[in-house]
Amino acid sequence: MKILVTGGGTGGHIYPALAFIRYVKKIQPDAEFLYVGTHRGLENKIVPETGTPFKTIKIQGFKRKVSMDNIKTLQMFMESLKRSKEIIKEFRPDVVIGTGGYVSGSVVFAAARLKIPTIVHEQNSVPGITNKFLSRFVDKVGICFPDAAQYFPEKKTVLVGNPRAQEVIANGKSEVLSDYGLTPERSTVLIFGGSQGALKINQAVIQALPQLAKKDYQVLYASGERYFQELNHKFEAGKIWKNISLQPYIKNMTDVMANVDLLIGRAGATSIAEFTALGLPAILIPSPYVTNDHQTKNAKSLVDAGAVSMIKDDELTGESLIKAIDTVMNDYQLRTKMAEASKKEGIPDAAERLWRLVISIVK
Repeated sequence: MKILVTGGGTGGHIYPALAFIRYVKKIQPDAEFLYVGTHRGLENKIVPETGTPFKTIKIQGFKRKVSMDNIKTLQMFMESLKRSKEIIKEFRPDVVIGTGGYVSGSVVFAAARLKIPTIVHEQNSVPGITNKFLSRFVDKVGICFPDAAQYFPEKKTVLVGNPRAQEVIANGKSEVLSDYGLTPERSTVLIFGGSQGALKINQAVIQALPQLAKKDYQVLYASGERYFQELNHKFEAGKIWKNISLQPYIKNMTDVMANVDLLIGRAGATSIAEFTALGLPAILIPSPYVTNDHQTKNAKSLVDAGAVSMIKDDELTGESLIKAIDTVMNDYQLRTKMAEASKKEGIPDAAERLWRLVISIVK
């Protein structure tokens, strides 16, 4: 089978696509893949490193306000459709899957016009404009949150989950925390604000660290490269704290997730897919800077399920952070209930579900 995958702009669109590719290669080693992204998007750096064949088109998003740039964007869209059709005709895929981002709009729309089976995969509870547009033309829509179903045609829409979840469950208990100077057997809180870090989370952690250093549980904090130098300089004495580990970035994040008791971070779709697959309780701090405030909506469904608690970004302080952590970490029964609820919300066979969706439309 030949599968063309497209999606880009953010890791939330790219990593689920790559997870699906890895899954299919395991069960169908002879499957052929082509990934189409933009010439300057994050996917241009990430995808080639995986060895997946990669091609690019030029595209940019429409401005929400009236702008002359939108004329250029429309021209680029028409040119990208032509380029997409050329790529599709050359590769001759059996199916085209779009995981979001502007590049997905051009490629999937072109495939649908060429009568090739198509799927869009929506990671968030509130879909972006590209996937809502494409849903009118594609054969199937795969969603990760039940709440997203209301935005798509009912007969096309299937709950499949995020393929990253299926990769995560392969990670089990290990001694990985010792790599960060922590004790594997000790209760552990993991705090992170994404690969680049998050200013508000970093400010709250800086306020909270002196008190966190006195707790019975231990804390692993990944600040992001941009904040680490300041953090490390300010808390140089923190090197003697036996229960605190400060890191700029954690490469083996899913291994670490499988060995902690509580996660604290943003409410991105990929992160949620990962920790719910593991049945990990969380304290989520949704970013207020994302389109349609979708992180708040992502988190709300898990709050309602009893799997997480939520702190609004504008209410986050060192004090509110410590209070929220202590509420969970000092109540084993509550933490257990949250873990069970998190596990129920997870979709650990997401990659398999998406594969079955592919099979259902390929003639």
